[in-house]
Amino acid sequence: MNNWLTAAAVIVVGMATVAGPAAAQSGEASKGQRVFNTQCKSCHTLEKDGAQVTGPNLHGLVGRKAGTSAGYAYSDAMKNSGIVWDETTLAEYNRDPKGKVPGTKMLYNGVKNAGQLADLVAYLKEATK
Repeated sequence: MNNWLTAAAVIVVGMATVAGPAAAQSGEASKGQRVFNTQCKSCHTLEKDGAQVTGPNLHGLVGRKAGTSAGYAYSDAMKNSGIVWDETTLAEYNRDPKGKVPGTKMLYNGVKNAGQLADLVAYLKEATK
């Protein structure tokens, strides 16, 4: 009986692990807009031909190679990171910018709440088109 309980526990934990990343990838853009407005907007703009302020303008972000938006002085670390922005890289970077790109200029500790992070990524996918 004990072996069955152990096996069941392993299956449940395994299923939760598999479902976790998938669930974290599906956020709500409307909630993500609130995250952006409270945590990102002071440094970043989103509109086409928007200003490069403390951080770069993010228009056209998804699918773009990191460190290549014209008019912003990126760190060498960002320019040489090899990152192409997609859902995964946006989530990894916004969770821990300095961990993902050591030497980044971004002075932000990241979005630690998985739900808020998923919402932010969903919003960035929509708002930067």
